[in-house]
Amino acid sequence: MKVQGSDSSILIKTSHHEDNQRLYDVPYSEETIRDAVSLLQEEAAIEGDGVCKVIIKKCGVTGCIVTSLNIDTVPLLLFLAFGSAGNPLFVSETRNVYSCKLSLLPLEDTERFDLIQDRGIERRVYEQCSVNSFEFRFEREQNIKLKLDICGERYAAPYLYTDTFEKSTGERFNGNNVDYRINGKLNLNIYGLTLLVKKDKGIKSEIWIRRILENDNYLTESIEELQITARLLSSKYEYRSYGVFRITLKILKFISDETNVDSADTVLGSVRYFVNGSVEAEVFSKYENLL
Repeated sequence: MKVQGSDSSILIKTSHHEDNQRLYDVPYSEETIRDAVSLLQEEAAIEGDGVCKVIIKKCGVTGCIVTSLNIDTVPLLLFLAFGSAGNPLFVSETRNVYSCKLSLLPLEDTERFDLIQDRGIERRVYEQCSVNSFEFRFEREQNIKLKLDICGERYAAPYLYTDTFEKSTGERFNGNNVDYRINGKLNLNIYGLTLLVKKDKGIKSEIWIRRILENDNYLTESIEELQITARLLSSKYEYRSYGVFRITLKILKFISDETNVDSADTVLGSVRYFVNGSVEAEVFSKYENLL
C-alpha cells in the first residue's frame, strides 16, 4: 500500500513541546502507516470439514514515512531517527544567542511520539510510536529524503478534533548542496549515497556510495571517516548557525561493488560499505527550543 497526495498530512507530536499540544507537519511525500495484525490460527479437527479458523488480531502500528527535509523539520526528524547525545547551545559571537547545535547518535530505544494521519476524509492517531530503522537518500538534482520505519504497540484510534493543520513550507535541503569528505578530503565524484541504519538487537549501519565512473575515483576498501554536510545556500542563513546538518561516519569497511558492468551506458557505480565505527549527526538550528 502506498499513499500519496497533497491533501494528506502526517503530523508528529512529542512530549518536548511546552504546551504538549503543538503538532509538527511533515513535508509530505508518501506513507504506508497502518495497523499491524497477527493471525491466531485454530487447526482443523481430525473429524469434520477440515477447515482451519483464523482470527485477525490488531497488535500495534507498522509502516513507513518518506519525507523531504526542510529547515523547520530537520531537527525534529533527525532527533526521532537517531536519538539524542546532547543539546548544547551554539553562540556565534554575540549575534545568534538562540542558535543551537543538536548532537545525535543512533540509539536502539529512541524517543516515543504520537503520529496523526490525516487522509482528508479520515483522521487517525497512533500513540507511543518509535523508529526501528531509518534511511537517508542523497542524490544530485533531488531533495534529500529520509525514510522512517515506524513501529508501536498501540493500534489506531480516531482523531476526533476538527482543527486545521498548518503545512510545513520551509526551504528544503537538496542533493546539489551537499559536500562529501573522505578522510578530510573533498570528493567531487560522489553523485549520491544511501545510509541505512537498523535498530534490532543492536545498531547496524551500512552505506551505498554512488560514484561517477567516468572520472578517476578510486575508493579504498577501508575509509577512516566519511563526512556528509548539507546546507541551505540562501543568504538569509548564517553559516554554522542554522540551515546546516552534518553526518559523520567512522571506519567504513568494503563489502561489495554493485556496479552493473554489463551495461554500456552505465556512468554511475555503487559501492557498499559496513559502518564499523560510530555514526554521528549534528543539526544547526535557529530555534532555542528545537523540539
